[in-house]
Amino acid sequence: MNKLLHHFTRSIASEELPEQLNNPFCYTPHPLCIEAVKLVEAELERLATATKRQTCNTIKPPTALEGKMMGVLVVETSEGEVGFLAAFSGLLMGRSVHPWFVPPLFDPTLPEGYFRREEAQISCINRHIKELQERADYHEARRALMEQRSENDKLLAAMRKQLAEAKEARQLLRQQGELTTADEARLIKESQFQKAEYKRKERSLLQQLTPLEQRVNEQEERLQQLKQERKQRSSALQQWLFEQYIVRNARGEQTTIWQLFTTPCGTAEGELKGLTCQAPPAGTGDCAAPKLLQYAYNHQLRPLALAEWWWGPSPLTEIRTPGTFYPACRGKCGPLLAFMLQGLNTSSPHETSEEKEIELLYEDDAIAVVVKPAGLCSVPGKDSSLPSLYAWARRRYPQAEGPLLVHRLDMDTSGVLLLALTPEAYRHLQQQFTDRTVEKRYEALLQGELLYAHSEGIIDLPLCLDPFDRPRQMVHPLHGKPALTRYEVIARYQGQTRIAFFPLTGRTHQLRVHAAHPSGLATPILGDRLYGTPDERLYLHATHLSFTHPITGERLTFESHPPF
Repeated sequence: MNKLLHHFTRSIASEELPEQLNNPFCYTPHPLCIEAVKLVEAELERLATATKRQTCNTIKPPTALEGKMMGVLVVETSEGEVGFLAAFSGLLMGRSVHPWFVPPLFDPTLPEGYFRREEAQISCINRHIKELQERADYHEARRALMEQRSENDKLLAAMRKQLAEAKEARQLLRQQGELTTADEARLIKESQFQKAEYKRKERSLLQQLTPLEQRVNEQEERLQQLKQERKQRSSALQQWLFEQYIVRNARGEQTTIWQLFTTPCGTAEGELKGLTCQAPPAGTGDCAAPKLLQYAYNHQLRPLALAEWWWGPSPLTEIRTPGTFYPACRGKCGPLLAFMLQGLNTSSPHETSEEKEIELLYEDDAIAVVVKPAGLCSVPGKDSSLPSLYAWARRRYPQAEGPLLVHRLDMDTSGVLLLALTPEAYRHLQQQFTDRTVEKRYEALLQGELLYAHSEGIIDLPLCLDPFDRPRQMVHPLHGKPALTRYEVIARYQGQTRIAFFPLTGRTHQLRVHAAHPSGLATPILGDRLYGTPDERLYLHATHLSFTHPITGERLTFESHPPF
């Protein structure tokens, strides 16, 4: 009996089963996955309760149940029995193995294993580096060297000033009248002597620095050696680790994660094709989806439906809403799942290929203003044959030169968009955006009622791309670029909030992240499939755009009422 194959609380009819496994990068969760999630969350609640009991009498409790990406895989046995598997990404309560969940692809936490031994060596190097950096004699040598350099610089600067003043005096003497040959020879000899004195002093001061520099260089060379050794050991350990992650696919083939990422994979099919020649990102193979598929292959279980969702509080940088289903990340799981899904009947990701209706608000020889519908890309993506506003503009304005689009709206966002039909107009309008003289206003519906204390305000959260989960953005205090949004609540009703956004910067997904992030409004925009819950559409519309005409200098304003 397989203890990790869990059963539903009711009988599952054959007509309820999906015909093919969903694509993990673009899917709507199957009803059986939703049922399975409820059972997994009940088990997680039981685990959380047990953890609280164990830690209530301790001063410092062990790692508790933190927010986590979870996964379920509905499977069928060779006898036709339907059940599901459960997994978590990374660690749960500081452990990689829990009785109710499928095991990791490889467990490096074994206390006597190579990983732990080598990890201990790297930790030892880290301690040595820290000890050297904190040694009093090292800091004293650096301080003495810096002080001596500063004194030397001051002394040499004073001498250079004296040289300049003496040169000026000689030039003045030459300008005041005729000098005898002897006088000129004396001035030349004086100049040569002063320059030689400066050179002698400069060499003397450098010699004084030598013992101080040697003391510091000895310490820094040792530090550099340790850092280089740490780097080499870490790289070797990372490669060794990913060579232990052996993954399989439905064809019975197997390879290592290291091979998948460092060798171009030309056999992957369709949207799951992943080509890479770089070392795997840290944490590759520890997500829920690869764990579930690997366990299913190892135990002759046929995958039917896969889903991943967030359970628990959101992390500080990413935006994860409890109970929301998410696609697999492409940075870590793209090449990995490209291999693991080969041999399965997998659905293709849904793409919108229909031509959306574009409303024209204004056009002349220099500019055009349109209303972009939701679901239409501003510019072509990887597949240039798919519709985009740019392609529409090229057809309508074949004579236009330059990039055309002065700014962009997300594919899911609708509203007013500005086009430039000449290079001159484009440059003029771009400068207006750079100078922040363009006025923009958006309206949105939030999937919750904001407190009255949050009727208006400014959100300041720096944003950057999540490199392992494009196109999602993340809040990051170090790597993020400044992002400012002013907002005003328009109305609250039926558990929703109608709100106006005034972006003061133009970062990708700025309004969506600022609305959803716990340090922002903590209330996602309705229909946000990346940072909230999918719906018919993203309820975000660019309603107002005001700018100066690049040719006439007239101030123009365009409005579009939100279609929701």
